[in-house]
Amino acid sequence: MMANVVNRAIFSSRVFSVNLVTYHENHRVMKHVDPVQQGRYYKFNIVLKQPLHGGVFTCEKYIMNLCHRVYLFRPDLYEHSVTKIESGKRVLLSVAINM
Repeated sequence: MMANVVNRAIFSSRVFSVNLVTYHENHRVMKHVDPVQQGRYYKFNIVLKQPLHGGVFTCEKYIMNLCHRVYLFRPDLYEHSVTKIESGKRVLLSVAINM
């Protein structure tokens, strides 16, 4: 069973959204691509809290990956995932832009 994800919307519009997302222990995100109806979709994620074990983000292709904590990528084009969080939690600030 997957643990709950807490997704708190900070700001949301048709083009731009900012969310604070918390992934709890035992959660994982399987490989997937985020569908969009039109345009280009970008995500800029800043990991505010790394889990103690697990919770590793991977993406087929990054635009930017700084120290495995700051990511810019195209979730509409490239598969991405997060390994199972073995202990602790993963908290990130996620900025999404659909242009």
